[in-house]
Amino acid sequence: MPEQLWLPGLEAPPTPTDGLFFAVFPDTNTAASIAKLAQQLCGETRSKSKPLAANRLHVTLLHLGNFAGGLPQARVDAAMRAATSISMKPFTVEFENVMSFASKPRPGPLVLGGGEGAVGLHALHDTLGLALQDEGFGDRAVMPGVPYIPHVTLAYGMPWMATRPIESVCWNVREFALMHSLLGRTRHIALARWPLVGP
Repeated sequence: MPEQLWLPGLEAPPTPTDGLFFAVFPDTNTAASIAKLAQQLCGETRSKSKPLAANRLHVTLLHLGNFAGGLPQARVDAAMRAATSISMKPFTVEFENVMSFASKPRPGPLVLGGGEGAVGLHALHDTLGLALQDEGFGDRAVMPGVPYIPHVTLAYGMPWMATRPIESVCWNVREFALMHSLLGRTRHIALARWPLVGP
């Protein structure tokens, strides 16, 4: 279905129902450890927020847009062509702190953050962004002036908290995936996966 357009002042924009993004996922054991940490942190804050389920934990590489009434097939096809062109070795990612994306006093996401350990994610993000631009995504691929901050969201609607170190969480990134998000339905569907098998 084509991307729907709207004219300001004539009608409200259609409510987005579907999202498209590239992501990497922790292995099963690491995801279980992260979910346990998220549960512990939610308990500490006595927040009503629920931690994300282990199978939903991921790092977004690039968000390719939200759409109403389904994903535009042309964008999906272009994203797949871009992904197929990627040649990169597997790498290790490491997150060593918990940080808040909330703005005081409003609640917001609580996430795992990293520094030097996220260099591979930056490299994959940048390489994918260039490949997407070659496929005609333009500024949808990489937002100029918006820094990429690799993170794993642990829970939404959490009270602000100061960044604090944790025992590092690491895993080997051996593939990345193109994901279809069913917005508001807490469901992600993998459209395709690509192994990292660079020279």
